[in-house]
Amino acid sequence: MNYLQPERLDRLAREYVLGTLTGGARRRFERVLRSSPAASLAVGAWQQRFSVLAASVPPLQPREATWQGLERRLFPATSGKAPGFGAWLAGLLSARSLGGALAGVLLCLAVLRLQPGLIGLQPPSEALPQSYVGLLSDTEGRPAVLASSLRHGRQLSVKLLQPVVVPAGRVAQLWALPRDGSAPFPVGVVPDHGSGVLALADSSEKLFFNVTRLAVSLEAAPALAGAAPSGPFVLIGPCVKLW
Repeated sequence: MNYLQPERLDRLAREYVLGTLTGGARRRFERVLRSSPAASLAVGAWQQRFSVLAASVPPLQPREATWQGLERRLFPATSGKAPGFGAWLAGLLSARSLGGALAGVLLCLAVLRLQPGLIGLQPPSEALPQSYVGLLSDTEGRPAVLASSLRHGRQLSVKLLQPVVVPAGRVAQLWALPRDGSAPFPVGVVPDHGSGVLALADSSEKLFFNVTRLAVSLEAAPALAGAAPSGPFVLIGPCVKLW
């Protein structure tokens, strides 16, 4: 099937953003997204259209009962040993029970609310800070990198949820993908294990305000401003603004 045929690409991009493209079709389209600028442009265009609708809806803070209900469903009490958080998150993402921009927001909120210690946020009893948050997955849908920066901050905290395999002589370059489908721009180099803090070229508000996704490619050297990815993305995921 030619995914880049204009009418088909437009329809797939619309369904992808809405979250109605599921299962094998969604996984195949995500592979196309990693290598096709035209597909990224189509997705960005639909995200921009739907963002206009979202902007007309006033933001609401979820009730505490909503969080408690999520926690009961995601972590039910069992008589045996409960699975680790990493295993739960991997299962949730690989199942792809959610899709599109809504999935990115819900996943980031769930991760930060239920496991704030991953990137040093406040305990769940306190309000989540105003932040930009990204959750990147590998080609199999497994969570790999969690990134967060306070609104107007000049640093990006990065936490690896699994090791990133970086060949000798290469670096894991982090890119920001703008909503309008324009060229990705470099953010910094992700460590291959553990966690780290990346210095940003500007405030997070200016850098990420129009960014809907973050991605990682393997490069020969850290990318400079104006550079473009030299190969496909090995990690990709949503970038959302909290509050």
